[in-house]
Amino acid sequence: MAKIIGGITTSHVPAIGRAIAKGLQQDPYWKPFFDGFRPIHQWLAEARPDVVVLIYNDHGLNFFLDKMPTFSVGAASEYRNADEGWGIPTLPAFQGDAALSWQLIESLVEQEFDLTTCQEMKVDHAFTLPMALLWPDQKWPVRVIPVCINTVQDPLPSAKRCWKLGEAIGRAVAQWDIDDRVLVLGTGGLSHQLDGERAGFINKECDLRFMDSMVDDPQWATQFTTRELVEHTGTQGVELLMWLATRAALGEKVQALHRNYHIPISNTASGLMLLEPVA
Repeated sequence: MAKIIGGITTSHVPAIGRAIAKGLQQDPYWKPFFDGFRPIHQWLAEARPDVVVLIYNDHGLNFFLDKMPTFSVGAASEYRNADEGWGIPTLPAFQGDAALSWQLIESLVEQEFDLTTCQEMKVDHAFTLPMALLWPDQKWPVRVIPVCINTVQDPLPSAKRCWKLGEAIGRAVAQWDIDDRVLVLGTGGLSHQLDGERAGFINKECDLRFMDSMVDDPQWATQFTTRELVEHTGTQGVELLMWLATRAALGEKVQALHRNYHIPISNTASGLMLLEPVA
């Protein structure tokens, strides 16, 4: 049977891609951010996942305002990204896992989630940059399954709904009859707002409380409406929905093996956590 071996949550701002391309990992501005991934690399080398279920939000590369599904799952054999206009290089293609993708899709639909199924799908920086942070050589040793959550256009799914999605993903993986080692990777945030009167808004206190809750009170953020989450974390800080779904997939109890928090990264509070399920 397949097994979820851990969850990683991290930020995905496009500036990370430019820093990687320019080799700025040891630059004083970037060093605290990139150094945070050293324990992650060691864990990945030991844990050796076979598949990554990557929960992220698309920023207009694959979906746009005319067609914005609430939840979508990739079912392709390969995923590529493209020039998004941020001035960051495109990355090598990612190998999909169509069989496990369909297992997820069929299980989620059975659990009453209405999905958009994508047999062709481009993946943007919210997908590619976290992968490059986990595997800096960009030689992907894993198969990937994209799971996309709408955080761009109203109506957004609630925190409670995203939690239930993560739980459903966990059940779907557990039902897979192949002995795959599965990593769940959730990307986004933390607090930030890129436009409007609160442009540059960061809420460190809320971010740290949320990171603590991922271990000791994982449904803490589900008490808030979408509007309340925006008030606490900024317009784009609502990307913590991907963190919630990731945490929910891991089961009832987890231990935090590593965490890092650093501000600012391109006017964004950058969070990083490595969580492992506890039987």
